Amino acid sequence: MLAITVENLTKEFNGLTAVDNISFTIEKGEIFGLLGPNGAGKTTTLSMLTTLLKPTSGKASVNGFDVTKDMDDVRNSIGMVFQDMTLDDELTAYENMDMHCRLYGVEKEERKEKITKLLKLVDLEDRKDSLVKTFSGGMKRRLEIARGLLHEPEILFLDEPTLGLDPQTRNKLWGYIQKLNEDNGLTIILTTHYMEEADKLSDRIAIIDKGTIITLDTPDNLKKELGGDIVTIETQKSEMFEQLLKKEAWCKSVKRHNHSVTINVKDAGKIISEIIKLAHKNNIIVDSANMHKPSLEDVFLYFTGKTIREQEADSKDAMRNRMKMWRKR
Repeated sequence: MLAITVENLTKEFNGLTAVDNISFTIEKGEIFGLLGPNGAGKTTTLSMLTTLLKPTSGKASVNGFDVTKDMDDVRNSIGMVFQDMTLDDELTAYENMDMHCRLYGVEKEERKEKITKLLKLVDLEDRKDSLVKTFSGGMKRRLEIARGLLHEPEILFLDEPTLGLDPQTRNKLWGYIQKLNEDNGLTIILTTHYMEEADKLSDRIAIIDKGTIITLDTPDNLKKELGGDIVTIETQKSEMFEQLLKKEAWCKSVKRHNHSVTINVKDAGKIISEIIKLAHKNNIIVDSANMHKPSLEDVFLYFTGKTIREQEADSKDAMRNRMKMWRKR
């Protein structure tokens, strides 16, 4: 059965298309990853699916409810963990949970039992009476996930749930997310720009860039689509080397970024010597070379032409330019 159906969904802001005619479906019990840099349209897509934003055009249903016509039904059947913290720092963990229960009309007799159960689930039972302002970033994230489950939603939306967390805390949070999915059959929609996170958690991944879904499949299939091996060469003459490599029959694809070129080949063990010979023949100094099987980072580079870190930088530059223009007006 389908948990979410999206058809030709579009969102525009003053002539700027943030989400551009996207379509996809999500099965019940699936962990679905939306992968892309800041400004790609991930959060805008989630905001429409959770009724926080009204689509400019297209349609979407969540748990069978139309996101524009059945807004209350949609909201009652979903949980949401926002990218920005929404906890009240001056309340305790228990008080934050209790307030959420009241907003969702959870009966008084059920509140204590549900709150205690969920705080235990995220290892915060012993801190239930502590003020949230004393919590670490990871503890706050865990509390927000617990809070989002209080009204027993069928679908949980997680918008960059591990953003800014250290690797150890991030790994622990991944464990909670997988447990929720496996034990409760909870459908989870996850937005992230962490490749490892998307690969580890998601049943399927959609890569979104500039408001458009450019590919959608399982993590393994996306990596298999590239096939072969990946060779990365660091050189100051990356632009020149890229053009030379494109002419070679054994080069399946080549992408340049900064001072390196990433080459997709069938058998890197045999071909890497050809690559080095080609560089030497054309007086190109190779600073470093490495080879590996395709990763999601390579998939992202293949489909967008840039690494996700470069996409992040471009998004930030665009935002700074917009701010400069706004100040001049």
